[in-house]
Amino acid sequence: MSTAERLLGEYRLIKPISEAPISRTWLAEQVSVSRSVLVDELRKDMLDRKPDFLADVRAKASVDHPLIGSVFEAVDDGDLCFFAHELLPGATLEARKSPVAPFEPAKLAHILNRVAQAHLQHESSKQPTAPLELRHIHVDEHGVVRIANLAIAGDYHPEQSVRDITRLGHELPTLVADGKPGATRLLTLLGWMRGDGLDAPITWSQVREFCIQIEQQLAEPLPTRDATRSAAQNKRRNPPPVAVVAVAGAIALAVIIGLAVKFRPTPPTGPLRINLPDSLLVPAGPHPTPDGTVEHLSAFRIAPHEVTIGQYASFLDTLDTLAANQLQATFDHEDQPAGKSNHQPDDWQTLLAAAKSGGTWNHRHVSLDSPVVGIDWWDAAAYAEWKKGRLPTQEEWYAALRLGGTNPATIKPSDWIPVTNPSEDRTPKALLGMAGSVAEWTLDRATNPSNPLGAKNWVVIGGSYLRPGSNALSREWVEHRDLRRPDLGFRIVNDPS
Repeated sequence: MSTAERLLGEYRLIKPISEAPISRTWLAEQVSVSRSVLVDELRKDMLDRKPDFLADVRAKASVDHPLIGSVFEAVDDGDLCFFAHELLPGATLEARKSPVAPFEPAKLAHILNRVAQAHLQHESSKQPTAPLELRHIHVDEHGVVRIANLAIAGDYHPEQSVRDITRLGHELPTLVADGKPGATRLLTLLGWMRGDGLDAPITWSQVREFCIQIEQQLAEPLPTRDATRSAAQNKRRNPPPVAVVAVAGAIALAVIIGLAVKFRPTPPTGPLRINLPDSLLVPAGPHPTPDGTVEHLSAFRIAPHEVTIGQYASFLDTLDTLAANQLQATFDHEDQPAGKSNHQPDDWQTLLAAAKSGGTWNHRHVSLDSPVVGIDWWDAAAYAEWKKGRLPTQEEWYAALRLGGTNPATIKPSDWIPVTNPSEDRTPKALLGMAGSVAEWTLDRATNPSNPLGAKNWVVIGGSYLRPGSNALSREWVEHRDLRRPDLGFRIVNDPS
Protein backbone atom coordinates (compact mmCIF):
# COMPACT_ATOMS: atom_id res chain seq x y z
CA MET A 1 0.00 0.00 0.00
CA SER A 2 1.45 3.40 -0.95
CA THR A 3 1.92 6.22 1.57
CA ALA A 4 -1.01 8.10 0.09
CA GLU A 5 -3.29 5.10 0.66
CA ARG A 6 -2.24 4.38 4.22
CA LEU A 7 -5.03 4.10 6.78
CA LEU A 8 -4.91 5.39 10.34
CA GLY A 9 -7.93 3.80 11.97
CA GLU A 10 -10.87 4.90 9.83
CA TYR A 11 -8.90 7.74 8.25
CA ARG A 12 -7.42 7.38 4.76
CA LEU A 13 -4.34 9.56 4.43
CA ILE A 14 -4.35 11.58 1.21
CA LYS A 15 -1.31 13.84 1.34
CA PRO A 16 0.98 15.46 3.93
CA ILE A 17 0.19 19.10 4.67
CA SER A 18 2.88 20.20 7.11
CA GLU A 19 5.63 18.99 9.40
CA ALA A 20 6.04 19.96 13.06
CA PRO A 21 8.93 19.09 15.41
CA ILE A 22 7.26 15.90 16.65
CA SER A 23 4.27 15.34 14.34
CA ARG A 24 3.06 15.37 10.76
CA THR A 25 -0.26 16.79 9.55
CA TRP A 26 -2.18 14.97 6.80
CA LEU A 27 -5.16 15.80 4.67
CA ALA A 28 -7.33 12.72 5.15
CA GLU A 29 -10.77 11.27 4.58
CA GLN A 30 -12.90 9.85 7.37
CA VAL A 31 -14.06 6.81 5.46
CA SER A 32 -17.24 6.09 7.42
CA VAL A 33 -18.85 9.43 6.54
CA SER A 34 -16.73 10.48 3.53
CA ARG A 35 -15.67 13.60 5.39
CA SER A 36 -12.46 15.51 4.68
CA VAL A 37 -10.48 16.06 7.89
CA LEU A 38 -6.97 16.79 9.10
CA VAL A 39 -4.99 14.15 10.96
CA ASP A 40 -1.97 14.96 13.12
CA GLU A 41 0.22 11.88 13.54
CA LEU A 42 3.00 11.54 16.12
CA ARG A 43 6.12 10.61 14.19
CA LYS A 44 7.56 7.17 14.91
CA ASP A 45 10.96 8.66 15.79
CA MET A 46 9.29 10.86 18.41
CA LEU A 47 7.36 8.28 20.44
CA ASP A 48 9.24 9.37 23.55
CA ARG A 49 7.38 12.67 23.22
CA LYS A 50 3.98 10.98 23.30
CA PRO A 51 2.99 12.46 26.71
CA ASP A 52 3.60 15.98 25.37
CA PHE A 53 1.68 15.23 22.16
CA LEU A 54 -1.32 13.80 24.04
CA ALA A 55 -1.32 16.66 26.54
CA ASP A 56 -1.72 19.14 23.68
CA VAL A 57 -4.49 16.99 22.18
CA ARG A 58 -6.38 17.01 25.49
CA ALA A 59 -6.04 20.79 25.64
CA LYS A 60 -7.48 21.16 22.11
CA ALA A 61 -10.31 18.72 22.83
CA SER A 62 -11.35 20.76 25.87
CA VAL A 63 -12.11 23.81 23.69
CA ASP A 64 -15.76 24.03 22.64
CA HIS A 65 -16.53 27.23 20.76
CA PRO A 66 -18.33 27.78 17.44
CA LEU A 67 -15.49 29.88 16.02
CA ILE A 68 -12.70 27.44 16.90
CA GLY A 69 -11.91 24.19 15.06
CA SER A 70 -13.08 20.97 16.74
CA VAL A 71 -11.21 17.80 17.64
CA PHE A 72 -13.08 14.71 16.40
CA GLU A 73 -11.11 11.80 17.81
CA ALA A 74 -7.77 10.88 19.41
CA VAL A 75 -6.14 7.43 19.24
CA ASP A 76 -3.27 6.11 21.38
CA ASP A 77 -2.53 2.48 20.53
CA GLY A 78 1.09 1.58 21.11
CA ASP A 79 3.16 3.00 18.26
CA LEU A 80 -0.01 4.42 16.68
CA CYS A 81 -0.77 7.86 18.08
CA PHE A 82 -2.78 10.53 16.25
CA PHE A 83 -5.80 12.78 16.41
CA ALA A 84 -8.33 13.86 13.79
CA HIS A 85 -9.63 17.40 13.71
CA GLU A 86 -11.78 19.70 11.65
CA LEU A 87 -10.71 20.82 8.18
CA LEU A 88 -11.85 24.43 8.32
CA PRO A 89 -13.66 25.72 5.22
CA GLY A 90 -12.60 28.68 3.15
CA ALA A 91 -9.29 30.40 2.42
CA THR A 92 -6.83 31.59 5.04
CA LEU A 93 -5.78 35.19 5.47
CA GLU A 94 -2.27 34.05 4.58
CA ALA A 95 -3.57 32.99 1.17
CA ARG A 96 -5.01 36.49 0.68
CA LYS A 97 -1.53 38.04 0.96
CA SER A 98 -0.01 36.49 -2.17
CA PRO A 99 -1.16 37.86 -4.48
CA VAL A 100 -2.57 40.59 -2.24
CA ALA A 101 -6.38 40.40 -2.17
CA PRO A 102 -7.43 43.16 0.25
CA PHE A 103 -10.70 43.27 2.17
CA GLU A 104 -13.25 46.04 2.43
CA PRO A 105 -12.58 47.65 5.85
CA ALA A 106 -15.99 46.62 7.22
CA LYS A 107 -15.36 42.99 6.29
CA LEU A 108 -11.86 42.92 7.78
CA ALA A 109 -13.18 44.58 10.94
CA HIS A 110 -15.78 41.79 11.14
CA ILE A 111 -13.06 39.14 10.73
CA LEU A 112 -10.92 40.76 13.42
CA ASN A 113 -13.98 40.97 15.67
CA ARG A 114 -14.43 37.19 15.35
CA VAL A 115 -10.75 36.52 16.03
CA ALA A 116 -11.03 38.64 19.18
CA GLN A 117 -14.12 36.69 20.27
CA ALA A 118 -12.29 33.37 19.91
CA HIS A 119 -9.30 34.59 21.89
CA LEU A 120 -11.48 36.07 24.61
CA GLN A 121 -12.69 32.50 25.09
CA HIS A 122 -9.08 31.37 25.62
CA GLU A 123 -8.51 34.26 28.04
CA SER A 124 -11.64 33.51 30.06
CA SER A 125 -10.69 29.84 30.45
CA LYS A 126 -6.98 30.63 31.04
CA GLN A 127 -6.08 28.39 28.12
CA PRO A 128 -2.51 28.66 26.79
CA THR A 129 -2.25 28.79 23.00
CA ALA A 130 0.36 28.54 20.28
CA PRO A 131 1.19 31.79 18.43
CA LEU A 132 -1.58 33.03 16.13
CA GLU A 133 -0.67 33.37 12.44
CA LEU A 134 -2.64 34.48 9.38
CA ARG A 135 -2.72 30.85 8.17
CA HIS A 136 -4.84 29.98 11.19
CA ILE A 137 -7.69 32.35 10.27
CA HIS A 138 -10.16 30.98 7.68
CA VAL A 139 -12.93 32.86 5.87
CA ASP A 140 -15.36 30.98 3.64
CA GLU A 141 -17.31 32.25 0.63
CA HIS A 142 -20.22 33.27 2.86
CA GLY A 143 -17.98 35.33 5.13
CA VAL A 144 -18.06 32.82 8.01
CA VAL A 145 -14.87 33.13 10.08
CA ARG A 146 -13.25 30.14 11.79
CA ILE A 147 -9.97 29.92 13.67
CA ALA A 148 -7.69 26.91 14.00
CA ASN A 149 -7.56 25.27 17.42
CA LEU A 150 -4.31 26.59 18.90
CA ALA A 151 -4.79 25.30 22.45
CA ILE A 152 -1.70 23.70 23.98
CA ALA A 153 -0.83 22.18 27.34
CA GLY A 154 1.02 24.24 29.93
CA ASP A 155 0.56 27.36 32.00
CA TYR A 156 -1.43 30.36 30.82
CA HIS A 157 0.39 33.67 30.47
CA PRO A 158 -1.50 36.93 29.70
CA GLU A 159 1.42 37.94 27.47
CA GLN A 160 0.15 35.53 24.80
CA SER A 161 -2.65 37.98 24.01
CA VAL A 162 -0.16 40.84 23.60
CA ARG A 163 1.94 38.58 21.36
CA ASP A 164 -0.97 37.73 19.05
CA ILE A 165 -2.51 41.21 18.96
CA THR A 166 0.85 42.77 18.11
CA ARG A 167 1.49 40.27 15.34
CA LEU A 168 -1.87 40.94 13.69
CA GLY A 169 -1.22 44.66 14.00
CA HIS A 170 1.90 44.20 11.89
CA GLU A 171 0.50 41.74 9.35
CA LEU A 172 -3.04 42.93 8.61
CA PRO A 173 -2.44 46.41 7.13
CA THR A 174 -1.58 44.94 3.70
CA LEU A 175 -5.04 43.34 3.65
CA VAL A 176 -6.91 46.64 4.12
CA ALA A 177 -8.39 47.97 0.87
CA ASP A 178 -6.78 51.40 0.69
CA GLY A 179 -9.00 54.38 -0.01
CA LYS A 180 -12.22 52.60 0.93
CA PRO A 181 -14.62 53.95 3.59
CA GLY A 182 -13.34 53.02 7.03
CA ALA A 183 -9.77 52.29 5.91
CA THR A 184 -8.27 55.08 8.00
CA ARG A 185 -10.18 53.99 11.10
CA LEU A 186 -9.15 50.37 10.69
CA LEU A 187 -5.50 51.25 10.03
CA THR A 188 -5.55 53.40 13.18
CA LEU A 189 -6.79 50.42 15.17
CA LEU A 190 -4.07 48.20 13.68
CA GLY A 191 -1.52 50.84 14.71
CA TRP A 192 -2.79 50.67 18.27
CA MET A 193 -2.52 46.88 18.12
CA ARG A 194 1.17 47.35 17.25
CA GLY A 195 1.46 49.70 20.24
CA ASP A 196 1.83 52.92 18.26
CA GLY A 197 1.47 55.89 20.62
CA LEU A 198 0.15 53.84 23.54
CA ASP A 199 1.50 53.53 27.07
CA ALA A 200 -0.09 50.10 27.63
CA PRO A 201 -0.90 47.24 25.22
CA ILE A 202 -4.40 47.10 23.77
CA THR A 203 -6.55 44.12 24.86
CA TRP A 204 -8.73 41.68 22.93
CA SER A 205 -11.80 43.24 24.57
CA GLN A 206 -10.78 46.64 23.23
CA VAL A 207 -10.00 45.21 19.79
CA ARG A 208 -13.47 43.71 19.63
CA GLU A 209 -15.15 46.88 20.89
CA PHE A 210 -13.42 49.03 18.27
CA CYS A 211 -14.21 46.55 15.48
CA ILE A 212 -17.89 46.66 16.44
CA GLN A 213 -17.75 50.48 16.33
CA ILE A 214 -16.19 50.40 12.86
CA GLU A 215 -18.78 47.91 11.59
CA GLN A 216 -21.64 49.98 12.99
CA GLN A 217 -20.25 53.25 11.60
CA LEU A 218 -19.80 51.76 8.13
CA ALA A 219 -23.28 50.26 8.23
CA GLU A 220 -24.91 53.70 8.56
CA PRO A 221 -26.71 54.72 5.35
CA LEU A 222 -24.97 57.28 3.15
CA PRO A 223 -26.78 60.35 1.77
CA THR A 224 -28.78 59.62 -1.36
CA ARG A 225 -27.33 60.53 -4.73
CA ASP A 226 -30.04 63.15 -5.32
CA ALA A 227 -29.41 64.78 -1.94
CA THR A 228 -25.69 64.86 -2.58
CA ARG A 229 -26.14 66.35 -6.06
CA SER A 230 -28.54 69.01 -4.72
CA ALA A 231 -26.09 70.02 -2.00
CA ALA A 232 -23.26 70.25 -4.54
CA GLN A 233 -25.35 72.41 -6.88
CA ASN A 234 -26.32 74.79 -4.08
CA LYS A 235 -22.67 75.02 -3.07
CA ARG A 236 -21.67 76.02 -6.63
CA ARG A 237 -24.44 78.61 -6.91
CA ASN A 238 -23.73 80.20 -3.53
CA PRO A 239 -20.03 79.98 -2.66
CA PRO A 240 -19.61 80.52 1.09
CA PRO A 241 -17.79 83.57 2.41
CA VAL A 242 -14.17 83.15 3.48
CA ALA A 243 -15.12 83.63 7.14
CA VAL A 244 -17.70 80.84 6.92
CA VAL A 245 -15.12 78.54 5.35
CA ALA A 246 -12.70 79.28 8.17
CA VAL A 247 -15.32 78.61 10.84
CA ALA A 248 -16.43 75.40 9.10
CA GLY A 249 -12.82 74.26 8.90
CA ALA A 250 -12.33 74.88 12.60
CA ILE A 251 -15.51 72.95 13.42
CA ALA A 252 -14.44 70.05 11.20
CA LEU A 253 -11.03 69.95 12.88
CA ALA A 254 -12.68 69.93 16.29
CA VAL A 255 -14.94 67.04 15.24
CA ILE A 256 -11.95 65.05 13.95
CA ILE A 257 -10.04 65.65 17.18
CA GLY A 258 -13.13 64.70 19.20
CA LEU A 259 -13.57 61.47 17.28
CA ALA A 260 -9.90 60.63 17.70
CA VAL A 261 -10.13 61.13 21.46
CA LYS A 262 -13.34 59.11 21.64
CA PHE A 263 -11.89 56.30 19.58
CA ARG A 264 -8.54 56.19 21.36
CA PRO A 265 -8.15 53.11 23.58
CA THR A 266 -9.27 53.49 27.17
CA PRO A 267 -8.26 51.31 30.11
CA PRO A 268 -9.80 47.83 29.91
CA THR A 269 -13.20 47.46 31.51
CA GLY A 270 -13.10 43.68 31.63
CA PRO A 271 -14.12 41.01 29.10
CA LEU A 272 -17.27 41.52 27.08
CA ARG A 273 -18.12 37.81 27.29
CA ILE A 274 -19.07 35.62 30.20
CA ASN A 275 -17.06 32.50 30.89
CA LEU A 276 -19.07 29.75 29.18
CA PRO A 277 -19.22 26.65 31.36
CA ASP A 278 -18.48 23.13 30.22
CA SER A 279 -21.23 20.56 29.80
CA LEU A 280 -22.80 19.68 33.12
CA LEU A 281 -22.59 16.13 34.47
CA VAL A 282 -25.89 15.00 35.96
CA PRO A 283 -25.16 11.93 38.11
CA ALA A 284 -27.14 8.71 38.02
CA GLY A 285 -29.79 8.32 40.69
CA PRO A 286 -33.25 9.52 41.72
CA HIS A 287 -34.23 12.93 40.38
CA PRO A 288 -37.41 15.04 40.59
CA THR A 289 -39.54 15.16 37.43
CA PRO A 290 -41.65 18.03 36.12
CA ASP A 291 -44.78 15.99 36.95
CA GLY A 292 -43.95 16.00 40.67
CA THR A 293 -42.67 12.42 40.87
CA VAL A 294 -39.16 11.01 41.30
CA GLU A 295 -37.48 8.95 38.59
CA HIS A 296 -34.17 7.09 38.51
CA LEU A 297 -32.02 8.38 35.64
CA SER A 298 -28.74 7.17 34.19
CA ALA A 299 -25.86 9.66 34.26
CA PHE A 300 -25.58 12.10 31.35
CA ARG A 301 -23.97 15.39 30.33
CA ILE A 302 -26.10 18.33 29.21
CA ALA A 303 -24.95 21.34 27.18
CA PRO A 304 -24.74 24.58 29.19
CA HIS A 305 -26.71 26.53 26.59
CA GLU A 306 -28.88 26.11 23.52
CA VAL A 307 -27.18 25.39 20.20
CA THR A 308 -26.13 28.67 18.60
CA ILE A 309 -26.47 30.00 15.07
CA GLY A 310 -22.72 29.66 14.56
CA GLN A 311 -22.68 26.05 15.76
CA TYR A 312 -25.64 25.16 13.56
CA ALA A 313 -23.98 26.85 10.55
CA SER A 314 -21.01 24.48 10.99
CA PHE A 315 -23.42 21.54 10.89
CA LEU A 316 -24.96 22.77 7.63
CA ASP A 317 -21.47 23.21 6.17
CA THR A 318 -20.79 19.55 6.95
CA LEU A 319 -24.03 18.53 5.23
CA ASP A 320 -23.01 20.54 2.15
CA THR A 321 -19.73 18.61 2.04
CA LEU A 322 -21.55 15.30 2.39
CA ALA A 323 -24.05 16.29 -0.32
CA ALA A 324 -21.23 16.30 -2.88
CA ASN A 325 -21.12 12.52 -2.40
CA GLN A 326 -24.90 12.05 -1.99
CA LEU A 327 -24.41 11.49 1.76
CA GLN A 328 -26.42 14.45 3.02
CA ALA A 329 -28.79 12.09 4.87
CA THR A 330 -25.98 10.65 7.03
CA PHE A 331 -27.33 12.14 10.28
CA ASP A 332 -31.06 12.01 9.52
CA HIS A 333 -33.31 10.32 12.07
CA GLU A 334 -34.59 6.95 10.92
CA ASP A 335 -38.19 8.20 11.12
CA GLN A 336 -37.61 11.43 9.20
CA PRO A 337 -40.27 11.93 6.52
CA ALA A 338 -39.14 11.23 2.97
CA GLY A 339 -40.34 14.65 1.85
CA LYS A 340 -37.97 16.51 4.19
CA SER A 341 -34.96 17.28 2.01
CA ASN A 342 -32.75 19.54 4.14
CA HIS A 343 -32.14 20.93 7.62
CA GLN A 344 -32.06 24.68 6.93
CA PRO A 345 -34.01 26.68 9.53
CA ASP A 346 -36.76 29.07 8.48
CA ASP A 347 -35.42 32.24 6.80
CA TRP A 348 -31.92 30.85 7.29
CA GLN A 349 -29.97 33.00 4.83
CA THR A 350 -31.39 36.22 6.25
CA LEU A 351 -30.85 35.07 9.84
CA LEU A 352 -27.26 33.95 9.14
CA ALA A 353 -26.38 37.17 7.33
CA ALA A 354 -27.73 39.23 10.23
CA ALA A 355 -25.84 37.09 12.75
CA LYS A 356 -22.55 37.45 10.87
CA SER A 357 -22.84 41.22 10.69
CA GLY A 358 -24.22 41.74 14.19
CA GLY A 359 -27.41 43.08 12.61
CA THR A 360 -31.08 42.53 13.32
CA TRP A 361 -33.55 39.77 12.45
CA ASN A 362 -37.24 40.11 13.24
CA HIS A 363 -36.37 43.48 14.83
CA ARG A 364 -33.95 41.91 17.30
CA HIS A 365 -30.16 42.06 17.40
CA VAL A 366 -28.49 38.72 16.68
CA SER A 367 -24.97 37.31 16.49
CA LEU A 368 -23.46 33.91 15.76
CA ASP A 369 -23.64 33.31 19.53
CA SER A 370 -27.44 33.71 19.58
CA PRO A 371 -29.44 30.47 19.96
CA VAL A 372 -30.57 29.09 16.62
CA VAL A 373 -34.33 29.18 16.02
CA GLY A 374 -36.79 28.16 13.32
CA ILE A 375 -35.79 24.49 13.48
CA ASP A 376 -38.04 21.46 13.80
CA TRP A 377 -37.52 18.28 15.78
CA TRP A 378 -35.90 16.50 12.81
CA ASP A 379 -33.33 19.28 12.45
CA ALA A 380 -32.49 19.16 16.14
CA ALA A 381 -32.20 15.36 16.14
CA ALA A 382 -29.87 15.40 13.10
CA TYR A 383 -27.60 18.01 14.68
CA ALA A 384 -27.46 15.99 17.90
CA GLU A 385 -26.53 12.85 15.93
CA TRP A 386 -23.75 14.83 14.21
CA LYS A 387 -22.44 15.77 17.66
CA LYS A 388 -22.71 12.12 18.79
CA GLY A 389 -25.43 13.08 21.23
CA ARG A 390 -29.22 13.32 21.36
CA LEU A 391 -32.03 15.53 22.59
CA PRO A 392 -32.75 15.39 26.33
CA THR A 393 -35.91 13.82 27.68
CA GLN A 394 -38.12 16.21 29.63
CA GLU A 395 -37.12 14.33 32.79
CA GLU A 396 -33.40 14.82 32.06
CA TRP A 397 -33.90 18.49 31.24
CA TYR A 398 -35.77 19.04 34.51
CA ALA A 399 -33.25 17.03 36.55
CA ALA A 400 -30.46 19.24 35.19
CA LEU A 401 -32.51 22.35 35.97
CA ARG A 402 -33.03 21.27 39.59
CA LEU A 403 -29.42 20.17 40.19
CA GLY A 404 -27.91 22.03 43.10
CA GLY A 405 -31.28 22.67 44.70
CA THR A 406 -32.49 25.18 42.13
CA ASN A 407 -35.91 26.70 42.71
CA PRO A 408 -37.08 27.15 39.09
CA ALA A 409 -39.49 29.91 40.06
CA THR A 410 -36.61 32.16 41.14
CA ILE A 411 -34.76 32.12 37.80
CA LYS A 412 -35.31 35.35 35.88
CA PRO A 413 -36.08 34.77 32.19
CA SER A 414 -33.81 36.36 29.60
CA ASP A 415 -34.51 37.85 26.22
CA TRP A 416 -33.21 36.12 23.08
CA ILE A 417 -29.58 37.12 23.68
CA PRO A 418 -26.20 35.65 22.71
CA VAL A 419 -25.17 32.86 25.06
CA THR A 420 -21.96 34.82 25.70
CA ASN A 421 -23.86 37.76 27.24
CA PRO A 422 -24.13 38.07 31.03
CA SER A 423 -27.56 36.91 32.14
CA GLU A 424 -29.52 36.19 35.30
CA ASP A 425 -31.22 33.36 33.40
CA ARG A 426 -28.68 30.96 34.88
CA THR A 427 -28.93 28.09 37.35
CA PRO A 428 -26.48 27.67 40.27
CA LYS A 429 -24.82 24.98 38.11
CA ALA A 430 -24.40 27.53 35.28
CA LEU A 431 -27.03 26.24 32.84
CA LEU A 432 -28.18 29.17 30.69
CA GLY A 433 -31.47 30.15 29.10
CA MET A 434 -33.80 27.66 30.76
CA ALA A 435 -36.33 30.21 31.97
CA GLY A 436 -36.26 32.39 28.85
CA SER A 437 -34.26 32.89 25.66
CA VAL A 438 -35.78 30.15 23.46
CA ALA A 439 -38.00 27.16 24.22
CA GLU A 440 -36.43 23.75 23.56
CA TRP A 441 -37.32 20.46 21.89
CA THR A 442 -37.12 17.28 23.98
CA LEU A 443 -36.64 13.70 22.86
CA ASP A 444 -39.89 11.82 23.50
CA ARG A 445 -43.65 12.10 23.53
CA ALA A 446 -45.36 12.36 26.90
CA THR A 447 -48.83 12.73 28.39
CA ASN A 448 -50.01 16.15 29.47
CA PRO A 449 -50.75 15.71 33.21
CA SER A 450 -53.72 18.06 32.85
CA ASN A 451 -55.24 15.51 30.45
CA PRO A 452 -54.01 12.11 31.70
CA LEU A 453 -56.33 10.19 29.38
CA GLY A 454 -55.26 12.14 26.32
CA ALA A 455 -52.78 11.05 23.66
CA LYS A 456 -49.05 11.48 24.17
CA ASN A 457 -47.53 14.40 22.29
CA TRP A 458 -44.08 15.90 21.73
CA VAL A 459 -42.84 18.13 24.53
CA VAL A 460 -41.36 21.63 24.16
CA ILE A 461 -39.87 22.73 27.46
CA GLY A 462 -38.73 25.99 29.06
CA GLY A 463 -39.89 29.57 28.61
CA SER A 464 -39.00 31.78 25.65
CA TYR A 465 -38.70 35.47 24.89
CA LEU A 466 -42.03 35.32 23.05
CA ARG A 467 -43.83 32.89 25.37
CA PRO A 468 -42.48 33.24 28.92
CA GLY A 469 -45.38 31.19 30.35
CA SER A 470 -44.18 29.77 33.66
CA ASN A 471 -40.55 30.48 32.76
CA ALA A 472 -38.34 27.46 33.56
CA LEU A 473 -41.45 25.45 34.47
CA SER A 474 -43.08 26.03 31.07
CA ARG A 475 -44.07 23.04 28.95
CA GLU A 476 -46.06 22.65 25.75
CA TRP A 477 -47.38 19.49 24.13
CA VAL A 478 -47.36 19.66 20.33
CA GLU A 479 -48.82 17.14 17.93
CA HIS A 480 -46.26 17.30 15.12
CA ARG A 481 -42.47 17.36 15.04
CA ASP A 482 -42.34 19.64 11.99
CA LEU A 483 -43.33 22.66 14.13
CA ARG A 484 -41.03 25.66 13.61
CA ARG A 485 -41.12 28.96 15.48
CA PRO A 486 -38.84 32.00 15.86
CA ASP A 487 -38.55 31.22 19.58
CA LEU A 488 -37.92 27.46 19.40
CA GLY A 489 -34.45 25.90 19.59
CA PHE A 490 -32.74 23.05 21.43
CA ARG A 491 -29.75 21.84 23.43
CA ILE A 492 -28.19 18.38 23.43
CA VAL A 493 -27.05 15.75 25.91
CA ASN A 494 -24.22 13.22 25.66
CA ASP A 495 -23.03 10.15 27.49
CA PRO A 496 -21.12 10.96 30.67
CA SER A 497 -17.73 9.68 29.43
